[in-house]
Amino acid sequence: MNSDSVWITGPSRSGKTARLVKQFCKWVLSQTRTKEIYYTKSRGRKNSDSLLKRLYLHQTEPGVLVLAANDENRRNLADRIVTATEGKYPVRCKTPLGFIQDEVILFWPLLIESLKLKAQFPVRLHPETEQELATKLWRSQLDEGTLHRAGQNSVDAEGLAPLAEAPREQRLRTSGQNEYRLVRRILDLLQLGAYSGTACEKIDKVLVSAIAQHDNSTNLEPEFIASLLVDWRNWCLERGFLTYGIITELYGKYLLPDPIYQQQLTKRYQAVLADDVQDYPAIARHLFELLLDSGAVAAFSYNPDSVVRLGLGSDPNYLEELSARCQQETLTQPPLSCLADSLVTPMLDLITEQMFALSLPEAVQSIQTTSRAQLLRQTAEVIVKAVKVGQVQPNEVVVIAPGLDALARYTLTEILTKQNIPVEPLNNQRPLISSPIIRGLLTVLTFVYPGLGRLVDRDAVAEMLVVLSREVSGVGGENTSSTSPSSSTSSSPYIDPVRAGLIADYCFVPHPDQPNLLPVTAFDRWDRLGYAATTGYSEILQWLEEQKAQQEMRLIPSPISLLDRAIQRFVWNGSNLPYDQLAALRELLETAQHYWEIDTRLRQTHTSGDIGTQRPSDAPTGNVSISSRETIAEFIQLLRRGTITANPFPVSSIGPQSNAVTLATIFQYRSSRRSHRWQFWLDAGSPLWAKGGAATLFGAPFFLQERLGEPWTVEDEQLAEKQRLQRILADLLARVSERVYLCHSDLAVNGQEQLGPLLPLVHACVSGVPEPAGV
Repeated sequence: MNSDSVWITGPSRSGKTARLVKQFCKWVLSQTRTKEIYYTKSRGRKNSDSLLKRLYLHQTEPGVLVLAANDENRRNLADRIVTATEGKYPVRCKTPLGFIQDEVILFWPLLIESLKLKAQFPVRLHPETEQELATKLWRSQLDEGTLHRAGQNSVDAEGLAPLAEAPREQRLRTSGQNEYRLVRRILDLLQLGAYSGTACEKIDKVLVSAIAQHDNSTNLEPEFIASLLVDWRNWCLERGFLTYGIITELYGKYLLPDPIYQQQLTKRYQAVLADDVQDYPAIARHLFELLLDSGAVAAFSYNPDSVVRLGLGSDPNYLEELSARCQQETLTQPPLSCLADSLVTPMLDLITEQMFALSLPEAVQSIQTTSRAQLLRQTAEVIVKAVKVGQVQPNEVVVIAPGLDALARYTLTEILTKQNIPVEPLNNQRPLISSPIIRGLLTVLTFVYPGLGRLVDRDAVAEMLVVLSREVSGVGGENTSSTSPSSSTSSSPYIDPVRAGLIADYCFVPHPDQPNLLPVTAFDRWDRLGYAATTGYSEILQWLEEQKAQQEMRLIPSPISLLDRAIQRFVWNGSNLPYDQLAALRELLETAQHYWEIDTRLRQTHTSGDIGTQRPSDAPTGNVSISSRETIAEFIQLLRRGTITANPFPVSSIGPQSNAVTLATIFQYRSSRRSHRWQFWLDAGSPLWAKGGAATLFGAPFFLQERLGEPWTVEDEQLAEKQRLQRILADLLARVSERVYLCHSDLAVNGQEQLGPLLPLVHACVSGVPEPAGV
């Protein structure tokens, strides 16, 4: 056991992170120790003294490896350390996967030498690009009866008949869903195996005794899955492509055991500070053990109730074994008001023991309705009333749901904002294509580049005209003062939807190769459009014609440049855009830049069997090669599938937090480590409270070190759901200080009765909303 290392255990909000920050300051900012180091020549000091000496003598470089569970916690931890140290010590805080990615890229030449790879700079694939390229690479093998075998016994989420018995249209649609789901599951297995330290070639040994008994919808041989993953990994390494799974495997299998890397790693870091290690993958323990064996000291925080990423690759029990090498500290609940101490035990008794005689205290109230629409309305009304009378501020309220669907999000947001109560969806990952601005900019590409006419219709043209006319300078000129009605601060477009529809009906000429827009005079009654709409349309038409001419002369370097020109000319135009629009535009440009970077790398390789390289029919036609057209078309279709969301870096706006009601799923809220005075548990009767849902990857239990390769039985699933529910209750109740509302409707959105595990709690608490008179 290392006497200088510390293992800090405690529930949520017990001060674990503050204790880590204090430990960091003890390591690097002890003034007394500093003076002794510089002005005395004493010998025989403890290990901590030698650590401080090394840190202070190399204060221009961080000597402490600081890690956090996710990106939001990473930023918060880094800010707290910088504040506590007054910025006197450089801090480089990372997530475990972020650190591994940086190390692989930093020591890429070492991997090139050991793996005999082509000397080229690595490019990391985004998940959506990884999915697309892997599907193309495997399609020939997946088409040979594999999809049928993988989906012949599957039943979709709506409880439809097996695929073989479904109508033809449904079979085609389900076949595409099966392909997407199957490719995603196979790629997730590579990632889970890498997190657990299992080599790609040995994944079949883990799956051989587990996968056949777990899910009939993936009725594939483990050897076949392993061969697909090996082919995918080798294909990516030949071209310098890296995914999260490949990066982690390279680090655990090749980089971490390398003596040269170990020497450099132990020289750079003499201390480790890791927060919330219960959410770290198993490979993180291998890293920590290497540093501890080399003499480094460490400080870890562990929360058994806040295991959020158990189904996403974390291995909390395996990481907890590190506590045997450290001095252990246990923190209790802080003196701050918290409902966990008084509510966790009776709630668990009600759920597990079915003790219906128990009643919950007044701090827990219920909102019960028959339909979910009534539930959403009454929940919003309770929040509005409490805010209006001053019981609570909007930023002290959070609505938590096991699955926050678009209907609930829209209804709550609409009702609250109409009462001047702002709403902040937590990490709202809406598809990028849901933004009208993004759809309008994609339509611009179809008019400038030939061969994309089948991707545009009249509705898209009308929407493009409305979007682009918001910042057109035709009325008042580009330099119009911001105080004028026609300035960029005005939210009204020069071409309203009705006029845009008329223009699209009479001036849009569809064509599969070269769609066109006619002058406004092609509309017989163009004088009815008005001066503003006519001028705005004329300027849009003139700009598009200019871009077409420049594209024919090859003066537009890439579609990214065209998108940037359109944004500069029509969307931004010197204005201050709202944060959500700015985030969507930034994500569009980042995605486009990444997509064409991958396309350029693919075109640089001309070996047989490539995907995305130049095709036999790649002869330039109209100054745009056919493959370039196909790349643009695939990019537009990728966005239209809704797989890309507007989450650029940084993912949050700069400035103080807004006074808004928070909307979040259980996973999002627990990951953010926030706390509120009031919590509203939406759909309290839903069975999803005990399910992992999207936060659980297929095959995740197979790769836990304590049961590596063991089959996942029904009893295991029931035990996991019970433990998950216990952790959720303990974690959420530790993050609320005053009141919990259990919001329950007898019927779910699909009309089915809700009989979830929390239903006894709803029946045991006081109703927070009186029944209307006469009902």
